[in-house]
Amino acid sequence: MVKKSGLVAILVLIAVFGIACGGKGQADDPADVRPAPSAVTVENRPKVVAFGDSLTAGYGLSSDESYPALLEQRLRQDGYDYEVVNAGVSGDTSAGGLRRIDWALEGDVKILILELGANDILRGQSIKLMKDNLSQIIEKAKARNVQVLLCGIYAPTSVGPDYQAQVVNAYRSLAEEQKVAFMPFFLESVGGIGSLNQGDGIHPGVEGTKIVAGNVYKALEPILKKG
Repeated sequence: MVKKSGLVAILVLIAVFGIACGGKGQADDPADVRPAPSAVTVENRPKVVAFGDSLTAGYGLSSDESYPALLEQRLRQDGYDYEVVNAGVSGDTSAGGLRRIDWALEGDVKILILELGANDILRGQSIKLMKDNLSQIIEKAKARNVQVLLCGIYAPTSVGPDYQAQVVNAYRSLAEEQKVAFMPFFLESVGGIGSLNQGDGIHPGVEGTKIVAGNVYKALEPILKKG
């Protein structure tokens, strides 16, 4: 049984819809969309790649306000000298992510933060296929000795309890099977809270994004401590 309060169920519906529609003028399923030039640097530092959809891209925010930028600040404050690359693409699906993961892993990438699947869920696509796509992304990262933090998302109540359970089980079982770090809900303590989201009620605002970055940092820290 999936344990979620009514509020969480509502916020998940809102969040998932926003992830799919967040990027104005962008393809829903890009095959080869690279980050904006400002997100690509030539610094000779090990990299953490934040790989996902509009929640990672920082829809509605400046590049400095996105969670990957805030995460890099936090890492530096705590003595971790990493470049955090924002490889978020609004509207992306697990299939789109699989097609662009190879170039995202180019260079001295040490950690991949994987936040994808919400758009698959919104479209009612096969959860088995979504899981398989995410699994292949993880395997590609592992082949390069890149550590992975998998971020889950919940399905809206409109899809029914069986589909909701499939989603929760898919992320959890994938993390267990692949033996990777796992963050069950990417929007924990942010989704559905008006003061923490933008005017659309969908995407985290400046303060909400700070909380997301903090939550990601907590999930990431065990990997960092292992070196």
